[in-house]
Amino acid sequence: MWAELLPVGRSAASGGYRRFAWNSADAECRAWFEQQARDRGLAYELDRNGNQWAWLGDPHGQGAVVTGSHLDSVPDGGAFDGPLGVVSSFAALDELRARGAEFTKPLAIVNFGDEEGARFGVACIGSRLTSGVLGREQAYELRDADGVRLPDAMERAGYDPSAIGADDERLARIGAFVELHVEQGRCLAEGQPVGVAGAIWPHGRWRFDFHGEANHAGTTRIEDRRDPMLTYANTVLAARKKAKLAGALATFGKVAVEPNGTNAIASLVRGWLDSRAADERTLTELVAEIERAAAERGGRDGVRVELTRESYTPVVDFDGPLRDRLAKLLDAPVLPTGAGHDAGILASAVPTAMLFVRNPTGVSHSPAEHAERADCLAGVAALADVLEDLACQ
Repeated sequence: MWAELLPVGRSAASGGYRRFAWNSADAECRAWFEQQARDRGLAYELDRNGNQWAWLGDPHGQGAVVTGSHLDSVPDGGAFDGPLGVVSSFAALDELRARGAEFTKPLAIVNFGDEEGARFGVACIGSRLTSGVLGREQAYELRDADGVRLPDAMERAGYDPSAIGADDERLARIGAFVELHVEQGRCLAEGQPVGVAGAIWPHGRWRFDFHGEANHAGTTRIEDRRDPMLTYANTVLAARKKAKLAGALATFGKVAVEPNGTNAIASLVRGWLDSRAADERTLTELVAEIERAAAERGGRDGVRVELTRESYTPVVDFDGPLRDRLAKLLDAPVLPTGAGHDAGILASAVPTAMLFVRNPTGVSHSPAEHAERADCLAGVAALADVLEDLACQ
């Protein structure tokens, strides 16, 4: 399975992946998922929000145990973030069948759509829509860099966007959701190959619009310029400094410039801030401080600054009894994480838990992302143990 997925959506230039929502690489990944389901005799289903499901047992039964993750990527991302969880889910089911496990509850494997938010700027769109965190009207207004609306992208890919929205009835049938994921950090580097997630830091994405005045780079005096690039650059540095002082994280990883000419002073710079902290108060205060720093510098540069919050996820404490049950079952450490996941989005509606597989370098969202084969197999065995404990009692 791993070998089949490796070439899909991979850039020859960077070695990273460009599996974005509803593009051709995403379609290949979806076809692969459907084929894996059918090869195992599972009931394949596409839900109202474009998420894929593979069912063992009654899809309409109560107390279902669900596992899975996502198959999309960040721009030039690694092979493991998302796909490891989906591949391991199918492999864990194979392992349980080899053990002769007898299921007493429905089991499902899911591929949530657009988890990374690389195309439309909002992370975990599939699970946000399902849980109602993202409303239909909001989703219909999302556009990619080319101005294509989310529903139009779905329709072009052959899916009907008319029914997207909260799926309370589906969530009510789920007794537990367990997501396996490669660790994004190095807490397990010197310890066990598998850990259990304790909580997800609150995090969000904010767009800063720096409005200046376009002019000639060679003829405009320094004192006559209203250069938004200066304000943007100062804001990037201020965000790093203030995040370090707060013990938090702040990253400007995406920028767009207009008119984007080498010999032109920009009229507009858009910068996207990703910020995370251990608690919501710290995060709120940090973003406010970054906004104040941007406005102060903008005042000196003659640049107007606008801030728009594009997405936000509050702190997520995974289900305590489920977390403790898994940690005891696997004799595994409980770890915090600063990364968002579909499991975190669903946590308000369904008992959720996460397993992490050791990442020796700690690198993620990069072609260098890696997990050793032995650790991946340990993750499969751990997930199989968990599913057997939850679905075969």
